[in-house]
Amino acid sequence: MESLYARLAEMHKNDGLDFSAAKSFNLDEYAGMAPEDVNSYRYYMNKHLFNNINIDMANTHLPVGNAPDLEAECQKYEDDITACGGIDLQLLGIGRSGHIGFNEPLSPFRSRTRAVGLTPTTYEQNSPLFDNPEDMPKRALTMGVETVLDSRRIVMLVTGEEKADIIAQAIEGPMTSMISAS
Repeated sequence: MESLYARLAEMHKNDGLDFSAAKSFNLDEYAGMAPEDVNSYRYYMNKHLFNNINIDMANTHLPVGNAPDLEAECQKYEDDITACGGIDLQLLGIGRSGHIGFNEPLSPFRSRTRAVGLTPTTYEQNSPLFDNPEDMPKRALTMGVETVLDSRRIVMLVTGEEKADIIAQAIEGPMTSMISAS
């Protein structure tokens, strides 16, 4: 996504692409992680997109990973999405196990934002992004499959040969909770 975020920031700077009325709801955040932690998705989004465009930071939403009550935080996130009228455009990637957000294999299609455990595959895929891979949380807050599917439009951006097999399964295979992207 970093290339896409850089292109959007470039279009804002050079072509006048305006984000002043935009509202953003990200898919997920690591459980237990403070927003200012360099490994949090909030920090990542601020660095790669939000700080480089003219979006009102009050209109950028991510689950708060270090909230004292994660269940209440997940419900608040769902309520915030509803209060904004839902999500117009959902931008997705796909994990090696076919997950979207942190909706790991066997995530219910009717799931809403919730705390989840991360699979060994996701842990292996993401832990190298941490200075100390052992610091990666084993849980996350994620928008659920049903929350994602409630979006008016969904765009999935997939790059790299290593994702060819899983994207083929998601598109050509049966709809299954083993591959939440299906």
